[in-house]
Amino acid sequence: MSDSGLYDDLPDVRDGLNKKERAILVCLQEAQKEFGDRSVPTITLYGRVVEKVDISQDEFQQILSRLVGGTRNSDGSRSFG
Repeated sequence: MSDSGLYDDLPDVRDGLNKKERAILVCLQEAQKEFGDRSVPTITLYGRVVEKVDISQDEFQQILSRLVGGTRNSDGSRSFG
């Protein structure tokens, strides 16, 4: 393991985000600009994030839910938890 990998999970002092959280938010912002008024599909966002950081689907879902405050169900309703 490289030295840089040792610090990937530590929050940055500037904003409290770790490398994975920051990658998710940056990719989400970029995708939202491209999609305009439409929602960004989670699988699209995951594909973009996994190109930048090594992250499992479960970890991605947990971080995304925490950052955005919930998830949207296929019927359009929102789940929080």
